[in-house]
Amino acid sequence: MWVITHFSNSSFTQYEFETEEQAREALKNMKGCNILSEVVYYNDPCFEEVA
Repeated sequence: MWVITHFSNSSFTQYEFETEEQAREALKNMKGCNILSEVVYYNDPCFEEVA
């Protein structure tokens, strides 16, 4: 999951996206201060051990 945190007028809003491409496309159209973050959960499949 990808999250954009948008700061504007002394408040903030967060937007969630499934893919990095979607988030980066939305980020292009936003004015103000923005932070793009990837959220990784400990139980994501990429962290599973293969026996």
